Formats: sequence, C-alpha cells, structure tokens
Amino acid sequence: MSLLPPHMPLVEMDARARDVFRDIVQSYLESGQPIGSRTLALSSGLSLSPASIRNTMADLTRYGLLSAPHSSAGRMPTQLGLRLFVDGLLELGEVDARDRKALDEKLSNDSADATQLMEQASSMLAGLAGGAGLVLTPTTSTVGKAVRHVDFVHLDAGPSGNAQALVVLVYADGHVENRIMEYPDGVLPASLESAGNFLSARLRGRTLSDARSDILSEISKGRAEIDRSAANLIEQGLAAWSKPTKNRTDRALIVRGSAQLLDNMAAQTDLERIQMLFQDLERKQDLIALLDRAEDADGVKIFIGTENPLFSLSESSVVVAPYKDAAQNIIGAVGVIGPTRLNYGRIIPVVDYTAQLVGQRLDQNYKR
Repeated sequence: MSLLPPHMPLVEMDARARDVFRDIVQSYLESGQPIGSRTLALSSGLSLSPASIRNTMADLTRYGLLSAPHSSAGRMPTQLGLRLFVDGLLELGEVDARDRKALDEKLSNDSADATQLMEQASSMLAGLAGGAGLVLTPTTSTVGKAVRHVDFVHLDAGPSGNAQALVVLVYADGHVENRIMEYPDGVLPASLESAGNFLSARLRGRTLSDARSDILSEISKGRAEIDRSAANLIEQGLAAWSKPTKNRTDRALIVRGSAQLLDNMAAQTDLERIQMLFQDLERKQDLIALLDRAEDADGVKIFIGTENPLFSLSESSVVVAPYKDAAQNIIGAVGVIGPTRLNYGRIIPVVDYTAQLVGQRLDQNYKR
C-alpha cells in the first residue's frame, strides 16, 4: 500500500511511518550514523517487529526521505527527510538553562564595545553549536532613522557633465550621511538653499519614509512656497533616499570556530568537500550575501544541504537569525554553520536568543 506519495506533506504519513521516521532522524542527529531495523526495534520503544520497521523504512526510502549510504540495511535521513523533520516534527522549546546562562554572562559585559560584543557572540555560537559562529555586522542603512537637518551644497559638474550637489543628511542620533546627486543645469544657489530649508523644517524628528508622502503632496498641490527648481530637487532626492539600500561593501563578517567545524565535519564528510567548505568560508562577500537573505525573514532561517546556495556541495547546514535595533529595523544577522546533523532542536533557539541579545546590547551601547 502506498504510504507517502513523493513530496507530499507530513500529514499524509500514517502514524507508524511518522514514528519510525522520527526515531531514525533523531538517532542520526545524535550519532551521525545510519540505524538498522533491529537496532531501532530494541532502542526506540516502538511496539513493532524488525520486519514491520524494515518494511516502513523501505517505503520511506522509496519516497526519498531515507537513504542507505552503504550496503547494510541501516538508514539515515536524506536532505528532503531532514527538511520534513525540521518543518513538521521538530519540537522547539525555550533555550536550555545552561546555554541561556552562558550567553547572558558572556554577552552582558558592559565594558565591551560593539565589535567585542559581536566577536563574543560569534565565539559563543561556535562553542554551543559545535560549528562555526557567524555574525554579520550592522548595516549602515539610515532608513528608519529620524532626520534633524538637510543641506544641499553645490559641486562642480560630474563625469556626465551635469551639475552636482552634495546632500548632507544629519540624523537625530548624530549620524551624518553625505550623498551626491545630479541635477539639471540652471538651478541657482538660492534654490539649493531653499530646498534644504524646506526639507529640514518638514523632516525634523521624522524619517524620510514617513514624511515622504506628506512632502510630495504639499508640493503637488502647490502649497509649498518654493520654486520649481527646488521642488524638482526635493522630489528627485526623496525618490532615492527613502528606499532601503544595503551597501554590503562596508559590512564585516565575523567567523569564529572554523577549527571546531573542521573536526565535526571530518567525521562524516570527505576531505574534498571539507576543502570546498573552507574555500566558501573565505569568500566572505558571498557569505554576507547569504546572511543578507535572513533579513527577508522575521525569525530564524534554516538552510539544509543544497538549499544553501553557497555550501551546496559540502553537506553542511546554516541556521541564521536577524537582529534588530530599538525601532525593530533589521540591521544584521547571527548564525551557525555546521554539519547537516546539527542538533536543530537546541541550536535554533540558541541562535534566535543570541540575535535578541545582540540587538538589545547594541541598543544599550547606543544609549550610553
């Protein structure tokens, strides 16, 4: 009888198949080794004979959830099986009390600056997960920050021959951002000054994205007491400035625990795959791009095996979570790289909790 059509959800499994599948995956995550039907019958507590378990294992193998890496009868989960387990059978609880205490103590050092904090977080994740810890430093994006003042300063013509202005954006937290923008010839210095004064008055204490629609509405309805040149400058600027941008070239990636990762990967992965993994780790810009994908998700994101485009051939998994500033804007990410047999039930809450701690500590550092 057909047990589970290919790629069907977990709810289509019968109770026996679900129990057998769960026990096989849990055994694999603990030992890294395939398990046979006789061993499973003796150790799992299932009220099933080895023959019944063997038949169920054969069905699960046929549908791509288990594999037999050797000629023995032992089975272990495939990547599809691990994904099904993590999404449908894994029970996540609170962070283990010992892990929570260790993280709280290490990441609550008031004397540590932001760089030290992130290095400590990466090292802690490496130690707790038995893999490599990753921390992507905060973006320098100012989207979501309140503005205090805006200035337009005339510059010489740029490479295209168009006139240029230096736009100085001063934010409420003291951050200063300089941007270059081109504008049509014929704009007088008075229009530059007028545009700066107009924006400063209407942006003070507000974010660019929050104030954008009100400012554009005031201009379009003719209520703004500025000339057309100044209005064009403002419209052009707001169109560019209020969009989120990520300048990845100024983002640092902190990786700790590479030697530990090597030790844990060596038990299940051939040397060539390990070398590929470490070559991937050296390509930090690619890794930054991978972690940036975590910023599209509100919570922990898990890449298993080939789901992970960067480490697709190295039989590794990545667990990553974004951290946020006080305004709940995502500004960076923390994570772990390890073998596919990571203890997901323990590591997922740890990564999530670490992300929360890093966000809170960065906010405390900012307020001091």
